[in-house]
Amino acid sequence: PGLESSGLSDFVQKEVIFVCFVLFCGNVPRRRKRGWVWNQFFVLEEYTGKEPLHVGRLHSDFDNGDGMIRYTLEGEGAGVAFVIDDHTGDIHAIQSLDREEKAQYTLLARALDRRSNQSVEPASEFIVRVQDINDNEPLFASNLFRASVPEMSQSGTFVIRVTAHDADDPMYGSSAKVVYSLVEGHPYFSVDPETGEIRTTQAGMDREARDHYQVVIQAKDMWGKRGGLTGTTTIAVTLTDINDNPPRFINIRESTPVFSTIGRVKTTDADVGENAMVTYNILPSQSAELFDIITDPDTQEGVIKLAKPLDYEAQSLHTLRVGVVNTLALQGPARALAKDEASIRVLVLDSNEPPEFDQHGYEMQVAEDVPVGTLVGTVSAKDPDAAKIPIRYSTYFIDRQSDLGFMFDINASTGEIRTRDKLDREQEASFNLLLKASEISESDTSQIGQATAVVRVGDVNDNAPEIVPPTDLSICENAYIGEVLHVLSAVDHDEPSNGPIFHFTLTKGTNSNPNFTLQDNLNNTASIISKRDHFNRRDVSHYVLPVQVMDSGFPPQANVSFLTLSICKCNSKGIPVVCGTRASHGPAGLSHGGSCSHSLIIVLFLTLRRQQKEPFMLEEDDALDNIISYDDEGGGEEDTEAFDISALQRPENGMAVTSKPREDLEPTRLHNGPQKYSPNVVLQQPNDSLDITSFINTRVREADRDPGIPPYDSIQAYDYEGVGSVAGSLSSLTSVSCDNDQNYNYLQEWGPRFHMLAQLYRNSEEKFD
Repeated sequence: PGLESSGLSDFVQKEVIFVCFVLFCGNVPRRRKRGWVWNQFFVLEEYTGKEPLHVGRLHSDFDNGDGMIRYTLEGEGAGVAFVIDDHTGDIHAIQSLDREEKAQYTLLARALDRRSNQSVEPASEFIVRVQDINDNEPLFASNLFRASVPEMSQSGTFVIRVTAHDADDPMYGSSAKVVYSLVEGHPYFSVDPETGEIRTTQAGMDREARDHYQVVIQAKDMWGKRGGLTGTTTIAVTLTDINDNPPRFINIRESTPVFSTIGRVKTTDADVGENAMVTYNILPSQSAELFDIITDPDTQEGVIKLAKPLDYEAQSLHTLRVGVVNTLALQGPARALAKDEASIRVLVLDSNEPPEFDQHGYEMQVAEDVPVGTLVGTVSAKDPDAAKIPIRYSTYFIDRQSDLGFMFDINASTGEIRTRDKLDREQEASFNLLLKASEISESDTSQIGQATAVVRVGDVNDNAPEIVPPTDLSICENAYIGEVLHVLSAVDHDEPSNGPIFHFTLTKGTNSNPNFTLQDNLNNTASIISKRDHFNRRDVSHYVLPVQVMDSGFPPQANVSFLTLSICKCNSKGIPVVCGTRASHGPAGLSHGGSCSHSLIIVLFLTLRRQQKEPFMLEEDDALDNIISYDDEGGGEEDTEAFDISALQRPENGMAVTSKPREDLEPTRLHNGPQKYSPNVVLQQPNDSLDITSFINTRVREADRDPGIPPYDSIQAYDYEGVGSVAGSLSSLTSVSCDNDQNYNYLQEWGPRFHMLAQLYRNSEEKFD
């Protein structure tokens, strides 16, 4: 009652009463807040990752993180497409899903007490939706549609409507948003990008000129943006006929071959037999030369034939005047009416002719050093028909039989020819291209125009001249100062404008060569001239002469060639017989064929060096020609001491010098008995003096006094080197003559150990011969 007099509204009064009831009458039932409420999750289709795809996570308010709550999953795809972690509630997709096969999955999640296996939450149902990706291209109901439209229709006349279906999700993104475009069919048709309706864009299309068209429509999703998928279909459009041509005597297409029959005319004659025979002729007129007429002997009809090609674009209608007369002379009162004539209209119909280039042949020029993509030239073709359809050029229309290297490209719309690879005039100086062009949207691929283009590659000076081989030359030992040893010439792979005149010089640093000079003859040749008298191939077997040759191009190119000049022993005709075998670039060296006294000096020098126990390094090349390591050969492998010069003075065991036979000489027969060695000169025993000069001079004099024992200047004391060897000495200092030939047949008698050596010497002699 107190509230009624308080002035409060009924609503407020009721609320106050409710509060009081709660306070004074005890607890009322309360609505428990639900612990988990799930709506939906999303998962991306066509997932191809290596790890399972995380979908989402379920969590109950009763989960304190102590692992006592166990989560389970039931419903569509549970355990097959989706799994749940029973501890964390994380849901993963374990297989790739396809939205187009199934767009969503309904699942039931439960939260259970792990000990009692009782639910701690009511079961919660949720949905996993498969999120779409653009993995389906638009598809038309058919790959080929057929439609027709009357000829001479107005521009904008409806032809057909085509639609494409995209299986992607139309409610998500733009994967299923399709737009249409015209790929082929210009300039006669158009397509609405949203509806796919195809309409005509040109009025007055003539069925008699062309009755079939091909239209290609493309559907592209993603609103036609880059990256969208596409599908195409083809519409074959036929022009239906309307009565737009009056009757004519003769209709003929301009493509009709010459001498073809295009029509017949017939006259009447009341006579019979030969009196009814007639002769036809074309009377003079503007078109008379294009046609001819003959008489059919069986039917007496006039057969009209085409005499010259027709051109619809030049003249589409011709009027002929045809005359007829009896073959026999007309008799009687009707002689004044002996002949008759008639006019015949010939309608020329347009034919689809191939495009025509403005030139039958093109000539183009391009430098060989231009970068890839350089414009070489432009070709142009046009449609000779009245329709004047635009022309298309394509890269494959360059005949690859004439451009096997794919060196050029042609722009599809402009006819520009550009390089597509580096050019090299020295490999290919010109290209003969067969160019082809066709009409845009032309279904008849046989209507192709052709022209030729010759592309000539202009030269640049990109090749240095080279000395004409051979560069390995020979020089006779008896050359004299000022002698022209060789004449050099050069070749340049560039054109003559970038080649001669060639300039020859010795390279910098070799102009002061003491042996040779180079003379430029100013006629593209150069002469190598000797600056000394006589060369010795045993001293220096080869010389290397670096010669530079430069062309006259811009900028000039130069090249250095290294000429090898071999010193040779020549016959009386100046033809080399024996040439040196050791290359030498420096001062003259020594060889085994030089003065044998040089060998003595080397032996002396090495002996003194060994006494001082100083190492002596000999170049490898010298070792090949001068066998000098035998100075201590007799010591054997165990001899580590320096060679003692006394070995040259006193043979071991007190043996006389003349007691050991020479093993490099053929034995002589004594008293018709067995072969024994018989020395002609008894060598004097040297004294105990260490005067090596006196010792060597003594041995030389003794050898010189005995002209019958070769070699004449060998050191006789060397018959003792190699003491302890059953084979004796193999030293070349005692076995090789200076300038005379030596017979090595005696090696065959030395036993099996020397068979290989004997074979080598015999092969060497045969090769030299």
